[in-house]
Amino acid sequence: MQRHSLTSWWLAVCWPQVFNKLIRRYKYLEKGFEEEIKKLLLFLKGFTESERNKLAMLTGILLANGNISASILNSLFNENLVKEGVSAAFAVKLFKSWINERDINSVAAMLRKVGMDNRLMELFPANKRSCEHFSKYFTDAGLKELSDFARNQQSIGARKELQKELQEQMSQGDPQKEIIAFLKEEMKKSSISEQTMIGIIWTSVMSSVEWNKKEELVTEQAIKHLKQYSPLLKAFTSQGQSELSLLLKIQEYCYDNIHFMKAFQKIVVLLYKADVLSEEAILKWFTEAHVAKGKSVFLEQMKKFVEWLKNAEEESESDEEEAD
Repeated sequence: MQRHSLTSWWLAVCWPQVFNKLIRRYKYLEKGFEEEIKKLLLFLKGFTESERNKLAMLTGILLANGNISASILNSLFNENLVKEGVSAAFAVKLFKSWINERDINSVAAMLRKVGMDNRLMELFPANKRSCEHFSKYFTDAGLKELSDFARNQQSIGARKELQKELQEQMSQGDPQKEIIAFLKEEMKKSSISEQTMIGIIWTSVMSSVEWNKKEELVTEQAIKHLKQYSPLLKAFTSQGQSELSLLLKIQEYCYDNIHFMKAFQKIVVLLYKADVLSEEAILKWFTEAHVAKGKSVFLEQMKKFVEWLKNAEEESESDEEEAD
């Protein structure tokens, strides 16, 4: 036990410090050192389980210290290592050591930097390469934060693919009824909420056009384009929260694209007339649910229309009382 503790101490403190000092002093060693680590990982089967665990621990610390990049994980995707479960077992020890030194956000940032954030499933054979299996394996190993990260990355990837497919369907001029049916099926299959889906649709609709650079012309172009796709938007705003999500997407889009700053009110009115947005959602957005982006400009634009909505609502309530 004492010997094991001493070895762990050397791995955790002394060896990483030695490597760190050497690499900092002799910068030319950095690339060569990383290449050697990559080669070493390819031959993990030649080590005992105890030796692999120690190497995984050391590799995690080196990653945390920035002595090597996360691209070394490429070696763990070796077919033979994956097939025999060596890669996944090694990754558990490595990530535990890495996260213990830093945190999951730091680890995630390094993975994204080298494009490894969407490849973690490759630690498993093809027949086990699912979000469910990955999540259970790493959660059972005490790495729930890693399984949550991987699940989130897969969800982001699936949404990007869905958006790409939607844009292709729109560019091909597929009937909106077919597009709606396709998207509803995807919602069920991938457990995508209506609030998320309306965001995907809005982004796809607005990126399917090359917009005029002149402010006075882009509003007219936007109204014509959105009128065409209002049935598609309407199909995914059956809930109040979805309407608010869409309103926030419109607000952010008009703020981020300066030529649309004056178009916000006209877009909202168009979608109100097309039964995509309800007066309840618009009033809630106006009073409390808006975000900071362009807030003063957009609230000023909406003031008269909101007053009209409130008056119309009061008249309607008055008529109902008289009828009673």
